[in-house]
Amino acid sequence: MQDFPHHYLVSANAEAEGNVALKADDMPQLVSAPPAEFGGPGDQWSPEHLLVASVADCFILTFRAITRASRLEWETLEVKAEGVLDRVDRVTQFTGFTVRASLTVPADTDETKALRLLEKAESACLVTASLKAPCHLEADIIASP
Repeated sequence: MQDFPHHYLVSANAEAEGNVALKADDMPQLVSAPPAEFGGPGDQWSPEHLLVASVADCFILTFRAITRASRLEWETLEVKAEGVLDRVDRVTQFTGFTVRASLTVPADTDETKALRLLEKAESACLVTASLKAPCHLEADIIASP
């Protein structure tokens, strides 16, 4: 890992109507649009979806790093993240995030340790640590047959 601070530069480009093109060095371009809830087409990634996707992605990557350091073997991790957007004091903002994590582990795994590491990933995720809205974890541990 590189020394801190890290800098991430993304550019966005759009015309008066249509999609927004998102670019970062050496990465494929993403296209975004408003979600259907804001009158958009609903068939493109939106800033709202990208934020919630960042929560899910960061959770998995953080869990992966923690389990590597803790030597916990696992098979698959499926995360479904939900963000709630609401109006608070006339400001539209995310008021909470829920991370539903379903972890499949080998049959002989210490499930208490696995749950503890899922909880640690929730608290250590840099994306959720950077957000004002709280994030809650709902976890299932599934032992392989």
